[in-house]
Amino acid sequence: MMVSVVITTKNEEKHIETCLKSIKAQSFAAEEIEIIVVDNGSTDATKEISRRFTDNVFDFGPERSAQRNFGIGKARGKYVLYLDADMIVSQGVIKECVKKCEKDNCVALYIPEKIIGEGFWIKVRNFERSFYNATVIDCVRFLKREAFLKCGGFDENLTGPEDWDFDRRISALGKTAIITDVICHDEGNFGLKKYLRKKQYYSKTFEKYAEKWGKEDKVIKKQLGFWYRYFGVFIENNKWKTLLLHPVLMSGMYFLRILVGLNYLRLKRG
Repeated sequence: MMVSVVITTKNEEKHIETCLKSIKAQSFAAEEIEIIVVDNGSTDATKEISRRFTDNVFDFGPERSAQRNFGIGKARGKYVLYLDADMIVSQGVIKECVKKCEKDNCVALYIPEKIIGEGFWIKVRNFERSFYNATVIDCVRFLKREAFLKCGGFDENLTGPEDWDFDRRISALGKTAIITDVICHDEGNFGLKKYLRKKQYYSKTFEKYAEKWGKEDKVIKKQLGFWYRYFGVFIENNKWKTLLLHPVLMSGMYFLRILVGLNYLRLKRG
């Protein structure tokens, strides 16, 4: 088996079929792909839909870090691609990932992410996300299973920054790179309250994450600091040109970033 695709789910009947169909439609040999779905107690039809595509459907929780660790522990592939249920994998992703890892001996790869859905704010979200690819705000998504096991997988004490923590540990084991094909992340209809609640939930263990690496750590200062999160990541490597070419999207992005920041400060003050 060459590639194991691990998908974490919870009440995702709206998205899971599209996600699974995109994996089945890959240009890579179907017999070299196994699909593993790790569900966290869904009360809808998520598991039933998943079983139409794979026999590897498991129940495990309580959070996505534990689900990913469990699923990758069950995997048989040389490589692993881990996904959320609301992601759609472009047809050439797995083929390009395997080719790049085999050719360049990469331990892990970043995959560009495109936010899709309806309305202006989804365009704003996609604009913002485009600046994060292969930065310290991003996380590798395709990796050697051997490297995953060596670095210890995801820290199950973190929910939110576990991606950043994992990215740092696996990247220390060898070469990483980014591919050109994309994964689409379907965020549907944007709701401001829902968006802020999600951001607040994932920020609850930021302090624990910072303590793990040290608050004076250079990467921590970028990921959690004001300058890089609000300016640096958007202007480095000549990205400022893209920023200035889209003033309306830029304004919308900073509106959301400011609200997220204020929400985080309110949470810290308790």
